[in-house]
Amino acid sequence: MTQRQHRIIPVLLSGGTGSRLWPLSRETYPKQLLSLLGEKTLLQQTALRVNDPAMFGGMMVVANAEHRFAVAEQLRGAGVINPTIVLEPFGQNTAPAVALAALVAHESDPDAIILAMPVDHWVGDAAAFRKAVNVGMTAAQAGQFVLFGLRPTSPATGFGYIRASNELAAAPGVHQVAGFVEKPDLPTAERLLATSDHLWNSGIFLLPVRLLIEELSRLAPDILAACRAALAGATRDLDFLRLDEAAFRACPSVSLDYAVMEKTDSAAVVPADFNWSDIGSWSALWEMGNKDSSGNVAIGDVVMEDASGCYVRGEGPLVAALGVDDLIITATPDVVLVASKDRDQDVAKLVGRLKASGHRSATQTQSVHRPWGYYQSIHAGDRFQVKRITVNPGAKLSLQKHFHRAEHWVVVNGTAIVTRDDEEILLRENESVFVPLGCMHRLENPGKVPLNLIEVQSGPYLGEDDIVRVEDIYHRV
Repeated sequence: MTQRQHRIIPVLLSGGTGSRLWPLSRETYPKQLLSLLGEKTLLQQTALRVNDPAMFGGMMVVANAEHRFAVAEQLRGAGVINPTIVLEPFGQNTAPAVALAALVAHESDPDAIILAMPVDHWVGDAAAFRKAVNVGMTAAQAGQFVLFGLRPTSPATGFGYIRASNELAAAPGVHQVAGFVEKPDLPTAERLLATSDHLWNSGIFLLPVRLLIEELSRLAPDILAACRAALAGATRDLDFLRLDEAAFRACPSVSLDYAVMEKTDSAAVVPADFNWSDIGSWSALWEMGNKDSSGNVAIGDVVMEDASGCYVRGEGPLVAALGVDDLIITATPDVVLVASKDRDQDVAKLVGRLKASGHRSATQTQSVHRPWGYYQSIHAGDRFQVKRITVNPGAKLSLQKHFHRAEHWVVVNGTAIVTRDDEEILLRENESVFVPLGCMHRLENPGKVPLNLIEVQSGPYLGEDDIVRVEDIYHRV
């Protein structure tokens, strides 16, 4: 097998929730779907890094089923054509996700090599990244599981470390792996930084699928069996491959490092020199941001006076900071986070407390994304609720009815076609329609620009589960 005969299959791992970047990142819309560094989202940046047909084959994505439409839409926006999107009913860590990708790739090419990458990471130099992958390809073709390590620049305690040993004779630039260190405490991290043989573990893998399946069979047979069963019971849903939920639930939640890499004799590492971050904290965004003369990073509608070393982000309301140092301040339409920069790794603890108390903001954004666009709750009171609805060009909601609420729609801009029982009504800007309780209705955007409207709901029960779908182009019936 040569590199010319077999292009690498990129596998984008999109199962993370990014709770350490709460409140911007939440389970329903995690950090990989956000534009944190530049106009493109992290998912799109990852896809564009491997969108080179001379080097890479068809793209595969392993994603949470709840994010499927956002993932597909963002890939289309990045110019990715016909990706294979495998849907996990829930996250089970990286070992099952990579095992699934290997099994799918093996079906079409038993000699395939996959490049498995978390999509919620940032890489600053795509050319340097591809160069490192090329260096690792020789070792992967020779039967090595290749990891990519970065030279530590600080005693980071949030990363795992790889200890590299001798360079492989048959693969210049690739070293044998002598061991792993999971996220160390600070004294250990300082000791590792002082050595020359320890690298940050990027969590990126270049893997020959035939050998990976063999090692999974030997080292993690329960993972492999559950993934085979989940694929055997999988169903096609539009452009998605939806895993069998019961079979996948039997799969242990384990990282690929723990399941295979720490136990195999075939692990190798490329000491890579591309800029990389897992963006695992707000301070990581501060470090990469454009700072003013006082070391502040300001994004959005922000004003600061006598502040230094702060990361201040306004995603809606104006954020004003006065006489503060080394703070993280992030304001979304429904949450304000204020944290000391040296405690930002503990943001996930706040999320855990909110989830335990059932607080909606722990997992839900105020904007709720749907395959046709999104809606945002503006105001709610006794027996009424007001929402803003945005429908993408060419998209339509399901044909549906409600048993407990009536709705009034006012078009702010764009054009709408409203189905109301046997009627079809064309609405333009500043026009409105009333949809009575129990009426069969549908909203559609026939135009080439987004449709924005205000919806006023009234009735004794206004929950989102009061929907009876009769017909839906997104197969949600």
